[in-house]
Amino acid sequence: MLYIKSFTFNPFQENTYLLYDEEGTGTLVDPGCFDLSERKELLDFVTEKKIRISQLLNTHCHVDHVLGNAWAKKTFGIELFIHKQEAPVLKAVEVYAPNYGFVGYQTSEADGFLIEGEKIKVGSEVLQILFVPGHAPGHVVFYHEASHQCIAGDTLFRGSIGRTDLPGGNHNLLLDKIKSELFTLPEETVIYPGHGPETTIAFEKIHNPFVGINART
Repeated sequence: MLYIKSFTFNPFQENTYLLYDEEGTGTLVDPGCFDLSERKELLDFVTEKKIRISQLLNTHCHVDHVLGNAWAKKTFGIELFIHKQEAPVLKAVEVYAPNYGFVGYQTSEADGFLIEGEKIKVGSEVLQILFVPGHAPGHVVFYHEASHQCIAGDTLFRGSIGRTDLPGGNHNLLLDKIKSELFTLPEETVIYPGHGPETTIAFEKIHNPFVGINART
């Protein structure tokens, strides 16, 4: 069984996810924890549940999703994995992070790269790596087929989609990828987005104003 614990961190109200199996082996996804209280909240949960975090993943590398990368790598002694196309996006954060008030941001580098179509393990559980660019050039999502759960980053939100006006964004590409990569998942699939509440593929197919059946053209 795959367990998913969500935390909401930083002024962008970013969703950080901790995935772990029944044996307590965990994977941290998009750590947006920046201040001491946020990091303590995450660490307290890990300690209470006796979770052994073995790796760190980024769906993409915009500032709000990577603020805790360096801290997590050091605290848990783990490696960071991103899509290769996100490497320059991650590098750019050190330049503009202070403009958003994140003074003291610590840089991080990837230790390896995620490849679309391949799989990655969370303990005994298996995640599929899906490539859904458009919000960011190397955006990936993680799908757990056994439980129909998907960590979707900033691709698909409840009633919305990721913004595409940032460097490397592509609106039409994002729409196409949501339809081809996400909307082909089972309708009961739960989407865990990078911001806001959970949703399902079934709900978004009907109600999403960008990609649903009544989408604006």
